[in-house]
Amino acid sequence: MKAWLLDKQAKIEDMPLEFQEIPTPDPSGHEIRIKVHACGICRTDIHIAEGDLPLKKAPLILGHEIVGVVDKVGKDVKSFKPGDRSGVAWLNHACGKCKFCLSDKENLCSQATFTGWDADGGYAQYTVLDEHFAFHLTDNLSFEELAPLMCPGIAGYRSLKLTESHEGERVGLYGFGPTAAYTLQVAKYLGMEVYAITRSQKNRDVARELGADWVGSYEDKPPALFDAGIIFPPAGNLVEFALSQLDSNACLILAPVYMTPIEIKDYNLIWHERSIKSLAHITREDGREFLRIAGEIKIKAQIETFPFEKLADILPLVKHGKIKGNAVIKIA
Repeated sequence: MKAWLLDKQAKIEDMPLEFQEIPTPDPSGHEIRIKVHACGICRTDIHIAEGDLPLKKAPLILGHEIVGVVDKVGKDVKSFKPGDRSGVAWLNHACGKCKFCLSDKENLCSQATFTGWDADGGYAQYTVLDEHFAFHLTDNLSFEELAPLMCPGIAGYRSLKLTESHEGERVGLYGFGPTAAYTLQVAKYLGMEVYAITRSQKNRDVARELGADWVGSYEDKPPALFDAGIIFPPAGNLVEFALSQLDSNACLILAPVYMTPIEIKDYNLIWHERSIKSLAHITREDGREFLRIAGEIKIKAQIETFPFEKLADILPLVKHGKIKGNAVIKIA
């Protein structure tokens, strides 16, 4: 099969990924093999390629927004058969025995492994993984639309779950990229009021089109305090600002993988039982719940698609924010 391999970390502009022909993997036991139709490009892939995150194996196939069709199964597989549409997300495996795995928090398992980091990912024509960590996919969305749902889609959904918000409550979204766009659509489906705060006029227009109840910039005063807030950009200076717009007993979720330094100067902003919680990975249940909702509402995704062979040229564009929405590589 053809695959993009990372052997040594370097700036993405130096093109550290090499397009090569390698043996096609065979599934065994509970493994399934997926013929990859599309794979989304995530900034985490770039962080791994450039050395912001350690290289856990080399050579490595990046990519963890994987969708395709099962073409071969191991002898013990029971939940998939050849021809099934299937997806792979960031969580590749968990121990199933620790206190986190046994309390529906497998995302915090210390032995968890991750697709495109610990295990080979989807920048390849085929990928193999344990059937228990693969997802069944709806058939009313294209593979190109489904690919980014496997990371920003599920992550946005988990961020919303962590707020513990309910129907009729107000949720503020700070920064409005693709992840926030998915979150907004799910929140509206669940009956919440959604307030979008972003500097970009283009993104404010998108938020309105997707049904936000109020849209503004950081200079505008929202019409009411929020019952919860989610920060999407890695800007630590937004934390104090967002807290100032939360009601008592509200929760603020920090969705980025990393953030710039955070400083809260006024204790009154976290008094009255306001809380701050970070997002750390996803669980399989998050994925199943989100993908069901995404299929029911035929969730809208802004994507740009590119040929598989052009991946190395597209990664710098993603790094510098020159893609509209999510970048998706078409493979099959």
